[in-house]
Amino acid sequence: MSGKTRKKRQAGAAPERDFAELVGILGRFIRSRGAVLEAAAGAAAAALRSGGKVLIFGNGGSAAEAQHFAAELVNGLVRRDGPPLPAIALSTDTSCLTAVGNDRGFDRVFSRQIEALGRAGDVAVALTTSGRSPNVVRALRSARAKGLITIGLTGRGGGAVAPLADYLLDVTSGSTARVQEAHLFILHFLAGRLEEAHASGE
Repeated sequence: MSGKTRKKRQAGAAPERDFAELVGILGRFIRSRGAVLEAAAGAAAAALRSGGKVLIFGNGGSAAEAQHFAAELVNGLVRRDGPPLPAIALSTDTSCLTAVGNDRGFDRVFSRQIEALGRAGDVAVALTTSGRSPNVVRALRSARAKGLITIGLTGRGGGAVAPLADYLLDVTSGSTARVQEAHLFILHFLAGRLEEAHASGE
């Protein structure tokens, strides 16, 4: 086998290896946290039925996933003819983010919005692969103080988020990429369940 052929086969195996890793991670997650995921979906659905809303936040790639989740709830994931579900990604208002970051510190960019927008019975969805992001942790503390339901999507163990999440959805991987990919699966599952529950009145 030539060196070029060997390199091509090794390069071609990388997507398969990453895919297999992700499948394994999702399998472990469903086995260890499937019941928690179902319970989180049920709690969020009940909150929306009672007139609550969903507030989602995270940094970097997690901020993008927060926006993605909010868009699925407002626009509709599957049922485009259904009513919108109230959801706000706290990473999208640049004027608010920069004002709070400049005047009060970056660790308060989400907690300040929770304090302003959150109401008891709302749902706070926190995304952090490390489980240690200071602004995410602080926002969860504010959410719990105000009586919001807290859902934490993290990497292995949950870090500082674990004791602050009513529903901890921690993905057992040390790879940021794989954790974020698993988070997207989780968010799509939650969006679908919330949409179904709202349509059926459950």
